[in-house]
Amino acid sequence: MVITKFNPETGILESRFEDEVTLKEIIDYIDATRKNQNYPRKLKILTLASNAMFNFSPDDLMEIVKANNKSIEKYEYIIDAIVVSDTKTTALSMLYQQFSKTNKYKFNIFSTYEGAVKWLEQIAFYIT
Repeated sequence: MVITKFNPETGILESRFEDEVTLKEIIDYIDATRKNQNYPRKLKILTLASNAMFNFSPDDLMEIVKANNKSIEKYEYIIDAIVVSDTKTTALSMLYQQFSKTNKYKFNIFSTYEGAVKWLEQIAFYIT
């Protein structure tokens, strides 16, 4: 399950991945982000995935990358921090990080909420 909420105070799109998360749910989430014209064009995303079980394979990551690249076209840039805890989620996130490198998209993996928020604040300062 993917749950999103934009926090106007922090300017961060807060996403929670919980329980089983499928490829379709990820693609739908990315498409919804692409279509949302109310989000800032310099978008910061904090994804909490510590309670998630990714139900897709490494081979499926390229579909996620393609959807994300399409979404990035609608933004000046996207900064995305994900908080993970288990080894499968971490491994898939690390592979995704390697596949998704572009000038308009920064993605990093964290084990703590505090580390992710600090990175979002710091990198946004350097990009703007």
